Amino acid sequence: MGLWEKFGEFDSAAEINATAEGLRAEGDTESIYALAKENGIDREDAVDFAKGYVGALTSQLMASCGKINVEKTELGINDNILISDWCDYICALITSDDDMAIAVRKKGKSLSGCIAKILKESFGNQWELPQEIKKAAGVNQKVTFGVPGMFRVHEIIKDYYLGGES
Repeated sequence: MGLWEKFGEFDSAAEINATAEGLRAEGDTESIYALAKENGIDREDAVDFAKGYVGALTSQLMASCGKINVEKTELGINDNILISDWCDYICALITSDDDMAIAVRKKGKSLSGCIAKILKESFGNQWELPQEIKKAAGVNQKVTFGVPGMFRVHEIIKDYYLGGES
């Protein structure tokens, strides 16, 4: 099943919760579990919601980090690459900034769009590694590097999600 295939992309935690409430009123626990999975919400939280132990399926924080994690999985981003660190950094920003949590969940904003902005910056700032570094690494061919530092990545992420562009 593809990204947002069953329920569609939600714009907020409130939209997810409204859908979940309707499913709970119908007694459709399997769809509650599917809704949670599609939005990166832990099954245990879905079980608690379905049983009526909690009043809402998700919070804005959970819904936003869930979206990042679902997109990360869909894109095949492994935990051992730099892009995974950027994903974790986005979740850290969500945790510390309510506006980011709201913005990340918005329809039309995507992890792939954000990473594309960082990648564009990376390719726009390529420089060739000095011979001394290449020699120490045992590399003889031309090597360029342009990944921005975390301060600049922070700016790009904030501009992408909080700016107006998609």
